[in-house]
Amino acid sequence: MSSPNNDPISAETVLAIQRILQIEPNAKGDPFDGLSEDFDAIGVLNGFFPDEASLERIEGVQTQLAETQQRLQEEIDSLQAELQRNQDPERMSIIQEMISDLLGQMSRIREKATESEAVVRNITKDIQVLDLVKRNLIHSTTTIKRLQMLVNALTQLEDLMREKKYAEVSQKLGAVKQISSTFKSYTGVPRIARLWKRINDLQGQLRNQLEEDFDNFFIQDTNKQIKPALIGEACHVVDVLGVEVRNHIVDRFVGLEVKEYRRIFRTNDEAGQLDNLSRRYAWFKRLISSFEIEQGRVFPGDWKVGWHLLAKFAEITRDHLTTLLTKIGPSLTVKSLLESIQITLEFEAAMSKKFVTPFQDILKATDMTHSQPGQSITSVFEPHMNIFIDAQDKALADMLAPHRGNKAYKPAPRTSTSTEPGEEESSEAAPPTILPTSTDLFYFYAQTLDQCASLSTGQPLYDLANLHKKWLRIYADEVLTMGSKRPPTQIRKSTESRLDVELLKQTCIIINTADYCQTTAIELEEKIKEKINPEFKEKISFQAERDLFISTISSAIGVQLREFEVTCDTSFTTLGRTSWSSVSQVSGPSAYTGDLVKAAEQMTELIKPLIEQKKYLRNFFDKACSRPLKEIGAEQSVKGYLAKMPGDALTTNTYTRALNKTSSRLEALLKVIVTPEVSPCNFQVKYTSLSVLGFDMQDPPEGFILNYTLLIGDASFTNFQKILDLKGTPKNVQNNLLDTFLSITSTKTDLESTSFLSSLDMDPPVTGHVGGSLISPGGSRMMGLPMHVPGGLGGDNGSLFGGLSAPPQSGPPQDLAVWVEIMGMLRSRASRSKFSQTSAAL
Repeated sequence: MSSPNNDPISAETVLAIQRILQIEPNAKGDPFDGLSEDFDAIGVLNGFFPDEASLERIEGVQTQLAETQQRLQEEIDSLQAELQRNQDPERMSIIQEMISDLLGQMSRIREKATESEAVVRNITKDIQVLDLVKRNLIHSTTTIKRLQMLVNALTQLEDLMREKKYAEVSQKLGAVKQISSTFKSYTGVPRIARLWKRINDLQGQLRNQLEEDFDNFFIQDTNKQIKPALIGEACHVVDVLGVEVRNHIVDRFVGLEVKEYRRIFRTNDEAGQLDNLSRRYAWFKRLISSFEIEQGRVFPGDWKVGWHLLAKFAEITRDHLTTLLTKIGPSLTVKSLLESIQITLEFEAAMSKKFVTPFQDILKATDMTHSQPGQSITSVFEPHMNIFIDAQDKALADMLAPHRGNKAYKPAPRTSTSTEPGEEESSEAAPPTILPTSTDLFYFYAQTLDQCASLSTGQPLYDLANLHKKWLRIYADEVLTMGSKRPPTQIRKSTESRLDVELLKQTCIIINTADYCQTTAIELEEKIKEKINPEFKEKISFQAERDLFISTISSAIGVQLREFEVTCDTSFTTLGRTSWSSVSQVSGPSAYTGDLVKAAEQMTELIKPLIEQKKYLRNFFDKACSRPLKEIGAEQSVKGYLAKMPGDALTTNTYTRALNKTSSRLEALLKVIVTPEVSPCNFQVKYTSLSVLGFDMQDPPEGFILNYTLLIGDASFTNFQKILDLKGTPKNVQNNLLDTFLSITSTKTDLESTSFLSSLDMDPPVTGHVGGSLISPGGSRMMGLPMHVPGGLGGDNGSLFGGLSAPPQSGPPQDLAVWVEIMGMLRSRASRSKFSQTSAAL
């Protein structure tokens, strides 16, 4: 709990002290006189010592401060002495007695004031009554005068009504209604009630008289001709009578004007049929022109009689068209429907321009009985717009019929003499980058979208959007996808090593077309959302169709990859026929690597200029870079080409990581396979010592297993079995090794349960061509290795074998000649082991 001495002094207390001590807060003087919390000690010191030279006066300042302190102390002592004298108990009791006397005097003064108020009230009581009488007398006099004015006005109004002086009637009637409003609260008085009834009866008589005059004017009765000027004055009287009377007069006029329209254009007469719709609109245009010349000048502008005529005409026309369309039913043709809608739209646009107001706003402003406010004439056609949608569906079907299914692409049969890339005749025209059908399709979409939006932006436009989505899906499924399919069991002769140029060109066109379609689909979606009604905006989405085109692009890239693999088959066949057991030293790159690089180069140089979006080229190279490595073991020349295959413009850092990731797994697998699992003396080789290989000569099985755990990094019994099968290890040796493997891995808790070997298929299906396929792992068991390569490009021109390093106890051969000879010996044992399909590829 804090001490009271530490509590801050309130602002009121500080002001009181300053007032007692006669200290002005803002006065300039001694800085120590202020009691503000904003006291600035540094500012005071700077005032005493503004510069270094002033420091010489420090003793004088110190003396001055000491004197000020002594003076303040003396003043404090005197104040304390005075306070002690004032706090004398006897003095305090005197003060309390004085306060009690003061309170008593105040109480007596209050009593005297109350008595004085009562006396004044009694004196002025009669005056207040007189004031009330005066106010009542004035109010009564005013009311009687107003009553007299109302009676006189009613009498004058009756005379003016008989004389049909409507200009003066409007003024008198306005005055009567204004004066009579003050007597509404006095209707309980018999005289006022009779007067109020007289006013209502007089208004009823005036209304009947006006209706009769307006009817005579509308009918143009020769026996009872009414001057237009008189009707103009009568309109002002109608305004005074109220909106209800005015609407009745307008409805009466409009009904008489469109009576002839109902008679001429009945739905069961020839003139009222749908093919005579333009005659209806021509008739109304003549009516509105005649109205503006004759009656239109009589009615006030704020009555908007022309708007009411248009609204009534629209209501009748909507009812007639509904009947006609229902009667026609299925026999209604698209041509007749569109012509009727176009004629109606032109009429509505002409009326909007004439009245300088949107057509629907005119209908809403003139909402009459039994009408549909805001519903235009064209709205009657919306329930029948399905005919238009069905017609567009049929038109799209006819447009794409020649290109759907197998009709889209019919590549010529391939022979061994097929033209190589770059050998096309110079006279041949450059191939299109996208299919013309795609541009025709979206051009048709734009036309139908604008046409439908001009007719309706509601449900019909939403149905049209769904139709567009339907045919985008059909286009992707039956035009683009069918063109990119290739029989999976196609068998190619060994002499067919050249590229299928036409197929590759088709896939490039498919990629460009699908990309154009999915990009344009975004613009189409935005365009529809701009035009369609707000309640449908959230339902419009072409995301599923865009995903379908992306899938088509992926399929086309897959076809290119398959063609890439098939082109490399000849090199793989050469690889498989090589007698590795006769190889005893390194003689340079193998013969098949040059052919493989040439085939890959022809492929990439062909598709590079044909694919417009480079992101799809990068995707192709990402997937293609890993496939030859898995078949051929990544000789230096092949890997070097893969590193520069995309070119500088398409090479990224991720490509290097993808390439190295693919080769690193192969390196690890090769290191494990070449490690001996039994005593090295069982190998009949010319080397008397294999210490250069990094093998543990004392206990090879343990070293082999240790090498496996270090390089593969898992404790999977199945994966270790796969390695033994690939090495061709005899069953009796396998059993001992498997037991040792279990005993060793059981103590290594840091090993994973799976690795990349888990996806290795040891019993792949056999393909129909020599050398296998890079997709169907018939030619090599290593095709079961993961083939996914992340996006990005790059490469490393270094030798794959340069990174073949391993722990000193169980590493692979460092001498490439030893490596080649060991691979030859492994292949010589292939006829009696499951290693037969893999050793050649390695």
